[in-house]
Amino acid sequence: MRTCQSRQDAQDVAKPYQPEGENESRLEEQLRHIRHKLLVMSGKGGVGKTSVAVYLALGLAGRGYQVGLLDVDLHGPDVPRMLGISGRFEMDAEGYLIPHRYNERLQVVSIECLLHDRDAAVIWRGPLKHKYIQQSMSQVNWGELDFLVIDSPPGTGDEPLSVAHTISGVQAVIVTTPQEISLADVRKTIDFCRKVGMPILGLVENMSGLICPHCGKEIRLFSQGGGQKTAALMKVPLLASLPFDLRVVESGDAGKPLLAAADKSPFLKAFTGLVDEVEQRLKPHQERPAEDLCKSVIGGSHECV
Repeated sequence: MRTCQSRQDAQDVAKPYQPEGENESRLEEQLRHIRHKLLVMSGKGGVGKTSVAVYLALGLAGRGYQVGLLDVDLHGPDVPRMLGISGRFEMDAEGYLIPHRYNERLQVVSIECLLHDRDAAVIWRGPLKHKYIQQSMSQVNWGELDFLVIDSPPGTGDEPLSVAHTISGVQAVIVTTPQEISLADVRKTIDFCRKVGMPILGLVENMSGLICPHCGKEIRLFSQGGGQKTAALMKVPLLASLPFDLRVVESGDAGKPLLAAADKSPFLKAFTGLVDEVEQRLKPHQERPAEDLCKSVIGGSHECV
């Protein structure tokens, strides 16, 4: 049987095989150094889940927290491209992978940075996916983190299940759009979280309306209030409703996230509210010295290593 090239790429860079017990010990040690773990999920694709994960990580880093962004969407790893990150990982003196640095407070790990060809398909079944997710914690030098934001593929398959079983204390942030076809899948995602015992931090309604690039007014793309109704029905908090801004799409394609806008972008304003809500619910500032915190807007310099 021919070995999958994407699998070989990962093996070329990964730390040499460790006994299972050593991996588990390293995993437990690493998790003790991460205060909060957030799994960004969705019931279906196309709802802007990766954008929410990327901007949430940027927003938290912009407030002075040390943040890790882990991309476990193995078949569509878009995080590096949205942040303008490329190149393979380096290794530390002990043989552990060093995450890419977006800036001094945000570091990123994605399988794309393990591949010789970033356009190669990753053709893996469940056991390999589970092993990769385990190794993305046990064989990566994350250091001390206030937040680990994890971008998961849509649905309730192997990757979110492996995260739930591997990363203790993880909480779900579930992304939807307002229309019923998306909300129906979100209800399944909520049911998944409850069955596997994963706490739900809350629901994010994305693309609640389109911000017209000409007049700046909001245009309703879907039915209104779906996220709020679903949150109430399923008894989960609604963290935020985010409008659709074409500049977010353009900046993501260019690898330069929209960090500030002269016209006080409604998207950035709503996203600041989302970061406020996450911060308030988790209260990470109570675990760190007050002088370490800065209440800056979403932002940060691009210092990819």
